[in-house]
Amino acid sequence: MILLAAMFGLTAALTAKGAEAKDNWDTLCAKCHGADGKGDTKMGTRLGCKDFTDATVQAGIKDDSAIKAITDGLKSDDDKTLMKPFVTGADTPLTADEVKALVAYVRTLKK
Repeated sequence: MILLAAMFGLTAALTAKGAEAKDNWDTLCAKCHGADGKGDTKMGTRLGCKDFTDATVQAGIKDDSAIKAITDGLKSDDDKTLMKPFVTGADTPLTADEVKALVAYVRTLKK
């Protein structure tokens, strides 16, 4: 009985984290990367966003690199900001757990 309750609690917690990650995606990422992750928004096209629905693109992205990009942001070769950092202290802060959940959410976009 206790094991069953623990399993339901874990499922609820994972569902809540998944919903929170989707909310963070919709709020912070979709403007450029698109709600579906294709990166074909006006801003995404301008910035050269990758298509996260593409399995080949997903295979080329390592979790630690994705975490670093979200945490530190991305700059072009000529030092222009492509993506601002989304960590505590930024305009829209994310915790380390929220960053990991966001990376996990990006993985669900693969077709």
